[in-house]
Amino acid sequence: MKHNDTRRLQPISLDEYRPLREVVAETLRQAIQEGVLAPGERLMEIHLADELGVSRTPIREAIRELEADGFVVMIPRRGTYVADISLKDISQVFEIRSALEELAASLAAERITDTELEELERLLRDIRVHMDEQDFEAIIAADVQFHQVLYEASRNTRLIEIIHNLRDQILRFRSVSLHYPGRLEETWEEHCKLVEAIAAHNASRAMKIAAIHMENSEKTLLKGIAEDKEAADFIHELHRRERE
Repeated sequence: MKHNDTRRLQPISLDEYRPLREVVAETLRQAIQEGVLAPGERLMEIHLADELGVSRTPIREAIRELEADGFVVMIPRRGTYVADISLKDISQVFEIRSALEELAASLAAERITDTELEELERLLRDIRVHMDEQDFEAIIAADVQFHQVLYEASRNTRLIEIIHNLRDQILRFRSVSLHYPGRLEETWEEHCKLVEAIAAHNASRAMKIAAIHMENSEKTLLKGIAEDKEAADFIHELHRRERE
């Protein structure tokens, strides 16, 4: 894929409290998640460095980090590309996430504090208000915060890191699932049941609800992709490349 001469990435703001590599990696990761850097697109260090206003060294270091996280692939003698993701990849990610989400819910039911529980309940109320207002950006922000509180309640930092990585890999498809008819209401109801189980410190029930939530999320996402023409064309192109 040829490089697009139109500047799409904004120069980053230097953060004296964080290594430049981390700031660059976060910027590129977000660009991939939002589709600014498209699946299969070649990443040229010199162009990225020019757009972000940094040297090639932090770009190179950030790309290595993104490769380890599954966001880019480095092909010998060909270059570095934004990782494609197929339907098989999505299903495999959900298989792993389901097990981890169940574990997180179970641990949260055992370890959550009263303050964290109150925060989950407040966020559910906020999400309900945003749903009534059809404010999707606010829904997404509150949902991200909801899951963050839930994960933190597990008191397992390694688990949180792994879940975040898996969520990030398919974040680019979130809007497909979010806008699928009826799914938003179902998600809110599933979250309510999950909080009820956690509040009752019922770890086994929390695990079952988390499993149901992940299963429904995967089914909705796959149906949404199949029914969305743009997404369907995208998957078709991925399959074509896989056959080459």
